[in-house]
Amino acid sequence: MFRAFLPKEVCFFDYFEQLAALSVKACQAFLELTEGHKDGLDRHAAKIKDIEHQADDVAHRCIDDLNKTFVTPIDRVDIHALIKRMDDVVDSVDATASRMALYELVEIREEARKSAEVLLKAVRSMEIAVRGLRTIKETKTIKDELISIYHLENEGDLILREALTRLFREETNAILVIKWKEIFERLEKATDRCEEIAHIIERIVIEVS
Repeated sequence: MFRAFLPKEVCFFDYFEQLAALSVKACQAFLELTEGHKDGLDRHAAKIKDIEHQADDVAHRCIDDLNKTFVTPIDRVDIHALIKRMDDVVDSVDATASRMALYELVEIREEARKSAEVLLKAVRSMEIAVRGLRTIKETKTIKDELISIYHLENEGDLILREALTRLFREETNAILVIKWKEIFERLEKATDRCEEIAHIIERIVIEVS
């Protein structure tokens, strides 16, 4: 009977894994957006928006439980930082897809697809690393995925530079230049968020191992 008055046990790793899975789902949908036909732009943007709402709900519930929990399995600051950054990834993907639909960018540039592929690889590595936090026994697996994220972030930087170089050199429509410059920079920002997540996970592994 006394247990009924105790606070419920919160598994923050469940929240991490749920949000990581939603990040992969959002990035997969975005890649499909860059590969699809022009009539699928709004449909994919709407799908990503729905995923973003789900991610926000997970993040809000996690932070709410964090505020109510006295003892946490890892540092409270790291829990908050990790959940916030993963939510930021989904937010960035959603904002990019929404802008593409708003700007009616039906002719997708090749670099946008390449950036989407890199981003999807990064969040898949992130998901594996996040799952490893539950026990932190296979630290090599986690570290390998973090290294992969760092390499992918560098690849994303290269794609951004190549994309902007070709955009400024070849595109004669100034409005399209402005629109695509924003899209490329938003995609690169999402990849940067993955690198920040890798840093957080790396710090957690060092602290608890």
